[in-house]
Amino acid sequence: MTDWLQHLIVMPILLPLLTAGLMLLLDERNRIVKATLNLLSTSALLAIAIALVVTADSSDHAGGVTVYLLGNWPPPIAIVLVLDRLAALMLLVTSILALCALLFSLARWHAAGPHFHPLFQLLLMGVNGAFLTGDLFNLFVFFEVMLAASYGLALHGSGRVRVRASLHYIAFNLATAMLFLIGVSMIYGVTGTLNMAHLATRIPLVEPESRVLLEIGAAVLGIAFLVKAGMWPLSFWLPTTYAAACAPVAAMFAILSKVGIYVLLRLWLLLFGTEAGASAFLGSHWLLAGGLMTVLFGSVGALASQDLRRLAGFSILVSSGTLLSVMAIGREGVTSGALFYLVSSTLALGAFFLLIELLERDRDPGADILAVTIEAFGLSEMDEPEEEQEVGVVIPATMALLGVSFVACALIIAGLPPLSGFIAKFAILTAMFNLGDAARVPLEVWLLLIMIVGSGIAALIAVTRAGIRTFWTPFELTVPRIGVIEMLPVAMLLLACLAMTIQAGPIMRYMRATATTLHAPHGYVNDVLTASPLEAGSAIGQGRTAP
Repeated sequence: MTDWLQHLIVMPILLPLLTAGLMLLLDERNRIVKATLNLLSTSALLAIAIALVVTADSSDHAGGVTVYLLGNWPPPIAIVLVLDRLAALMLLVTSILALCALLFSLARWHAAGPHFHPLFQLLLMGVNGAFLTGDLFNLFVFFEVMLAASYGLALHGSGRVRVRASLHYIAFNLATAMLFLIGVSMIYGVTGTLNMAHLATRIPLVEPESRVLLEIGAAVLGIAFLVKAGMWPLSFWLPTTYAAACAPVAAMFAILSKVGIYVLLRLWLLLFGTEAGASAFLGSHWLLAGGLMTVLFGSVGALASQDLRRLAGFSILVSSGTLLSVMAIGREGVTSGALFYLVSSTLALGAFFLLIELLERDRDPGADILAVTIEAFGLSEMDEPEEEQEVGVVIPATMALLGVSFVACALIIAGLPPLSGFIAKFAILTAMFNLGDAARVPLEVWLLLIMIVGSGIAALIAVTRAGIRTFWTPFELTVPRIGVIEMLPVAMLLLACLAMTIQAGPIMRYMRATATTLHAPHGYVNDVLTASPLEAGSAIGQGRTAP
């Protein structure tokens, strides 16, 4: 790998940090300049993420692991950034979602409050840093940067409902940060290290009398990430907060819940996998039970929602619950399908949040309640006098475009063919039942099958009902005015899901390779711990490609 490509690893952190710092020096009246800087930086992050995916998937190093030693110190002393297939994949998904959310915000939302653009870049810095860091302390640092920026973005646009929901969100996440710090401190007290790769070698050697303290620390740390992932019963804040946030922020928040999923998947398989001795697969039964309950809670909430935004918020919970449950199964093939589902659901839900903003524009706030009343009393348009009924009304082009986008989102969220949501669920279920003729299918697999199919049916019912109210209610005849810059991001996200459907074979190959390295972490551990600094290193850092 060339030197300049090695230094690309630090750019997803360094570029948004420098961009945010530059924008803070500018007055709020220079909003156009800030928007331009934000757009250039986010576009560059997408290009960098694509290059890093290609790097991680290249054939010159089978493990796909590249280590970057900040300060040129040797591990485990060094602050390390680690790029592998999973980190590169999450960077790419974040960059795609960020670019689409930013484009959407440029129509109106970026001007609804101060400091939107620097907060947006700081959020990207925190998210990207969480994906790339190789030690728990810096994971805490980037986690806090991400949360601090999300507080400001959640409040962006003001309004009583938004402020109330955001204050609840801030309170929950401050408590989460405290749990994070307590858990990290307990793990460090037992093992004497916070480097993830070094922890993987230390945990199997922990003495029995200290193992209880280690497992308690891991449980406390896990709770912190389960709050962020939205696992029941720690998820009551999520639908309200996501529904109250402005559309581009809610779309970006779709990736924040996946940060919790990413960290749990990374740490659980790396630190508590098959090589963790007595602590192997710590808490798997709790993870499975919590995931199943989250799917159930999210499905019931989606069915009960009379508001599209809350429906999307509960759909986030169904996605998180499915991923947590599948993770608890602990099989390589299931993990690869889960990664495909993670990408598909994140992009689709991001598009759904943006689309809801367009659908509800200029909409009467009481229309949904009136539609529910009509359903309850069995009324319809046929009850109107014949002379007041319109015959042969042509669907406007804008509504037709919105309708097609809504149907695409519904198909992906519900997991129906032929789009990527169906492929993801089919891959998960196929891997779960691929145990061989003589094997007995465990009870948890049947439970997960019931929940996946049941949640898909619930999502289909909820989204179909919402679509009927939105597009066929006789009380809403106003066609929303939509700009190209608002419809383009929705189309981009849905086209990305369509590309996943068309290129499912190559993408699943990447997911399988990712799952293989996650379930066999000895390569990751060896690559990080054997990375050596240069004798004449730079002051910033030095990239290392694992042998």
